[in-house]
Amino acid sequence: MTPDAHQTPRHRHITRSLLFAAGGLFLTAAALAVVKPAPQPEPIFQARQTLDLPPMGSQQQDAAPYVASTRIRRGDTVSALLHRLGVNEDGLLVFLTHEKDARSIYKLYPGRTIKAALDEQGNLVWLRYAHTPGSSVKSGIESAWLEVRPDGKGQFTAQERTVAAAQETRVAEGEITSSLFGAADEAQVPDAVTMEMVDILGSRMDFLKDLRKGDRFRIVYDAYMHDGEEVGSGRIRALEFINKGKTYSALWFQDAHGQGGYYDFSGASLKGAFLRTAIKFTRISSRFGMRMHPIHNKWTGHKGVDYAAPSGTPIHATADGTVDFIGKQNGYGNVIILKNFGKYTTLYAHQSRFAKGLKKGDRVQQGQLIGYVGQTGWATGPHLHYEFRIDKKPVDPLSVDLPVARPLNQADQKAFQALVTRYQPQMTMLARLQDSRIELAER
Repeated sequence: MTPDAHQTPRHRHITRSLLFAAGGLFLTAAALAVVKPAPQPEPIFQARQTLDLPPMGSQQQDAAPYVASTRIRRGDTVSALLHRLGVNEDGLLVFLTHEKDARSIYKLYPGRTIKAALDEQGNLVWLRYAHTPGSSVKSGIESAWLEVRPDGKGQFTAQERTVAAAQETRVAEGEITSSLFGAADEAQVPDAVTMEMVDILGSRMDFLKDLRKGDRFRIVYDAYMHDGEEVGSGRIRALEFINKGKTYSALWFQDAHGQGGYYDFSGASLKGAFLRTAIKFTRISSRFGMRMHPIHNKWTGHKGVDYAAPSGTPIHATADGTVDFIGKQNGYGNVIILKNFGKYTTLYAHQSRFAKGLKKGDRVQQGQLIGYVGQTGWATGPHLHYEFRIDKKPVDPLSVDLPVARPLNQADQKAFQALVTRYQPQMTMLARLQDSRIELAER
């Protein structure tokens, strides 16, 4: 009963192909190995004690079970997995086939793990299938698995279990030799973290055109662990990317109101105060200005921009703000009005429904889901009507000079500098590791 050590390849999301097919660059981040001289042997101390042998045939009652583990391969069946684990229990396969509480064991995802604990006689103690190793919840990441146990009466029981994964801080560094994802793989950085790195610095550099061999990255991020395995990744905490000799930095910071965002180490925000659009992958069906109204059949001023999209398309807030109105309003149908900072407000009309739980007075962040495209109010087809207002007067959001993000106030600047002091030494340490690795490679 030897645990299977087969490792299936990591599944790569299709966005990797879309994002970097034209670049042709792959990045390698080799781990630095430091060889130390063998330590001198410690003096050997011996102690002797005469022990009585246990009676013949006696058993240790609390002997730890033997735990076998195997990763699912493509084409595996439950029967094949039980055989690899050394599990040979009468009636177990029939139980797993017919018991509704054990259905998840037939959703076999290649790369995920099944474990079995056996006692000294080879009898099953428990069988566990980690079918959902890391799922996002409001409080973090949870790991879910199916557990099957003998009931002591010749039958079995099945139960779904969940546990919150433990959060850890990870650091990584790498240098581009061919592509960003190649480097991230070598540095054991998850794809989700790599994509977040691109999103964070996307306003400062073009990851399609600007990457060069020799570019470096250094990163600190959250990881979630369960049962000794990484089951999910969290937020990037700090990041440095050296592109063509220029260093771009990013640091996650939450202000006194709980509003968070990324800033460079000098305190400048990495995002604009407003996004140009509230929905992704769409087309403009009607622009700001005079037009023939599609319902009233007369020339009138169009106070916003219409974005045609299928019903149910997510709508995101274009800026931080507070919900000033949410509900039905004349020709707007289901509409949300956000009061943004200063003299700015934004309006999102004709929605099919609003984000669950959203209500007047709630604070929202830029990019947060607030609703879904629909056809309520005066609308001839599903679309989002978006208005950008200054001093309550609509202006063209496609041509107006959008304001930059607000700078940190004095109190937040003090807290931000404390955060820089915390993370900058880690960036320096990773830089030294990179330099040492390069020196070793050049010898």
